[in-house]
Amino acid sequence: MQIGLIGLGKMGSNMAERLRRGDHDVVGFDPHVEARQVGSLDELVETLAAPRIVWVMVPSGDPTRATVRDLGDRLEPGDVVVDGGNSRYTDDIMHCAALAEKGIGYVDAGVSGGIWGLDNGYALMVGGTDEDVAKVQPAFDTLKPPGDAGFVHAGPVGAGHFAKMVHNGIEYGLMQAYAEGYELLTATDVVTDVPGVLRSWTQGTVIRSWLLDLLVLALDADPELAEVSGWVEDSGEGRWTLDEAINNSVPMPVIAAALFARFGSRQQESPAMKAVAALRQQFGGHAIRKVAAGEVETPA
Repeated sequence: MQIGLIGLGKMGSNMAERLRRGDHDVVGFDPHVEARQVGSLDELVETLAAPRIVWVMVPSGDPTRATVRDLGDRLEPGDVVVDGGNSRYTDDIMHCAALAEKGIGYVDAGVSGGIWGLDNGYALMVGGTDEDVAKVQPAFDTLKPPGDAGFVHAGPVGAGHFAKMVHNGIEYGLMQAYAEGYELLTATDVVTDVPGVLRSWTQGTVIRSWLLDLLVLALDADPELAEVSGWVEDSGEGRWTLDEAINNSVPMPVIAAALFARFGSRQQESPAMKAVAALRQQFGGHAIRKVAAGEVETPA
């Protein structure tokens, strides 16, 4: 099939290559990348044969909203827009409604696989009508991993990105659990081969996973993670997952703790812990550590 792809960064360019390996005609556009097939959205739309399929792979939020809006001004009834970025599912509902007024279909696709997806395939969670999903199905079949799993039509518009949001929230919790286990192993002298222990867990254990494999790879390259800062960003999906948990009264203590741990990683000094230290000194005369010298000051 022929497909337009907007956004040729790491994910987008690899997806375009996997599609081409599957004999699809990919017309790529990205104003920031030289390796593109067309130079503008207008040229992209003119190049694609109707009914057009245009896959958007740009950062979520305003960049995606603007791109979908611009496509809505150029595409025709029967065409389909696919948002393959990490948009919030509520944006999907808004995009679908706006495009539907012009007879343009919309599919939201949660995509997992990262830089490994080119060779291993991408897990795809999609939302949309049966008709619109069917129009894109040949591309989905090529992008997904081999086998029966790795693709799901999760429900109507919004379901794909909702499923991907929960997937990423779970990812936060899994990574935090591995990280805490790693730190405990390194905190004592009992275990002398921490990377070896983690590597041993990758076969035959109930906690083996691809994330664990990646942690082992990271430790192979840097056994003490000396080149890595402890500052950890969050890209939004963890927050959205907790928003929905609150809206639906679903307890999510693990994912919440994992997100808050990332917030804590960005603090050189914690105002909350300063307040706790001050309170302990006030009510119990407990020692505090002064900032300037780093020494412990015991009250008289």
